[in-house]
Amino acid sequence: MPELGAVQASAIVLLSFVTAQRLAELVYARRNEVRLRARGAVEYAPEHYWLIVALHGAWLVGLWLTSTNKPLHPIWLLIFVVLQGLRLWVLATLKDRWTTRIIALPEAPLISSGPYRFIRHPNYAVVAAEIFVLPMVFGLFAYAVAFTLLNALVLGIRIRAENRALQTMASSSVN
Repeated sequence: MPELGAVQASAIVLLSFVTAQRLAELVYARRNEVRLRARGAVEYAPEHYWLIVALHGAWLVGLWLTSTNKPLHPIWLLIFVVLQGLRLWVLATLKDRWTTRIIALPEAPLISSGPYRFIRHPNYAVVAAEIFVLPMVFGLFAYAVAFTLLNALVLGIRIRAENRALQTMASSSVN
């Protein structure tokens, strides 16, 4: 078997990390979803979930297909590392309420600590940044722009649905 070059090995390590991270998050999200539903949580707008899965899957598979022989750009890699810290901050703030679906727990207060003090949807901001930044780590500007635009379309649907769910939950807790 031929020896991997440093460039290829670096790309494979980074993409393996991101792939493992996304898979671990799916397991964590599913565990949280089951626990939330057991506490009476309700899912909103499940009909667009497949778009999110398809977009993220295509983004990651495409990176595997296009990036394993590309050098890593250190500034973009540093930005990506910073985004991982922000991702962990979101996860730590939401704890067992973090899922990949829109699942709301009746009468539970909105999270207003951590990054939620500063913006309404920090998880989506981090994901949107990652979708642009990771391809840029490999110098793939057109790829970054294309998936950022596709993600913006999907996030438009997602954020409207989540805002409606939050509004429904807020109005039902007032009554």
